[in-house]
Amino acid sequence: MTSTKFKNKKVLVLGLSKSGISAAKHLAKCGAKVYLTESREQKFEDIQKIADLNKLGIKVEMSGHSDEFINGTDIAITSPGIPPTSEIFQRLNSLNIPIISEIELAYLDTLTPFVAITGTNGKTTTTALMTFVFETTYKVKPCGNYEYGNPPSDLTDEELDYLICECSSFQLEMSPTFTPKISVWTNFTPDHISWHGNLENYFNAKAKIFTGKQTPKFSVLNAKDEKLKEFGKTCGENIFWFGEDYTDNCCYVKDNSIYFKRNGKSELIIDLRDCPMIGEHNYQNIECAVICAKLENITTNNIKRAIMEFKVPEHRLEKVIKIGDTIFYNDSKATNPEAALVAINSFKPEQNVVLIAGGRDKNTDLKEFCNAINKHIKTVILIGEATERFEKNLTENNFKNIIKEKTMQNAIDKAIELKPDIVLLSPACASFDMFTGYEERGKVFKEYVLSRL
Repeated sequence: MTSTKFKNKKVLVLGLSKSGISAAKHLAKCGAKVYLTESREQKFEDIQKIADLNKLGIKVEMSGHSDEFINGTDIAITSPGIPPTSEIFQRLNSLNIPIISEIELAYLDTLTPFVAITGTNGKTTTTALMTFVFETTYKVKPCGNYEYGNPPSDLTDEELDYLICECSSFQLEMSPTFTPKISVWTNFTPDHISWHGNLENYFNAKAKIFTGKQTPKFSVLNAKDEKLKEFGKTCGENIFWFGEDYTDNCCYVKDNSIYFKRNGKSELIIDLRDCPMIGEHNYQNIECAVICAKLENITTNNIKRAIMEFKVPEHRLEKVIKIGDTIFYNDSKATNPEAALVAINSFKPEQNVVLIAGGRDKNTDLKEFCNAINKHIKTVILIGEATERFEKNLTENNFKNIIKEKTMQNAIDKAIELKPDIVLLSPACASFDMFTGYEERGKVFKEYVLSRL
């Protein structure tokens, strides 16, 4: 629906990003006086974007934030990448100008219920699977921080039954009233500390949509995460747990099958052998989708069929191809040790697995990562800036079968020479020492592996 909340208001949009452009266009349609401000210099690819915005009456400035744009602002909409410590935040705060996220903006302007998915890892796969399952019965769209969807501001006028919204901690930090119908928390591990300032702030940003005035109708939490188990004591009454047979409302694996339990009564949903996704983390992603689907009355048959037909998003323990007796997996999205740990633990100790790891080091603790490698990995091939620290930690943890290579291509060549059962790219690091992002890293891996056919 087209809101009148912002009509004739001066609204400042921070950032010429996907969400910023979406927010600006939505606000212009609502009759707001829209000013979009971007700190970076203009690039060639910005020219058409700016021209399109100007045609809608939206003013755009690049290379800084002028007094003309800031003064008289009623409210500001921020992009997720701009930290609260930034200069523009400080200036807006000093002028008592409220700042909200684009998700909050969309929430204020739609009656469509949200299913919100947050967590340190697993958000994108869960969002994709949730959407696929819900599409068997309802009209839905994925949105938010989900890279394959739209910002929710693009969808407020569409007739939808649900918005399936991946939510980053950055977005939730600036969403003071956003109240989903269902809130899902996949897991919690240390990340984004520099953005939030400390671990407690990072946790609290995600916790907002489970408690207080933003308590959802249903909360879905990870029973294998001790911090979330404790946190569950502070949430509302309607909590469903996944990962364990825990309380009367949960979803769990037993006897190689996934079961859903409500009010103490269990129902078989699907056998693991029928799931194309592998690994405990993916079973947890499935359990999240099962819970939400059952809460919204989607039939077990539709849930099972969707799970069996689902394809994992790129770069997330994605099966690339089998060459000879070796299967190649692309898990380039594992940009921290916790995420890589999940992929490593997906394979059986008796399998011969070669792990390709390394990149730009996030300097997080490697103890659990090394322990998992000792149990599940036969050989580690290291690349990138993190090589020396990773080698040192692995050696100190009595893992000796380490190979160092200069390039991704060399690492793949060496892995193929070893003739293992599995070659797993799960870097446990950022990619910016060698690539533009984890997407390019995964693409290079896949393309070179396929070239070896």
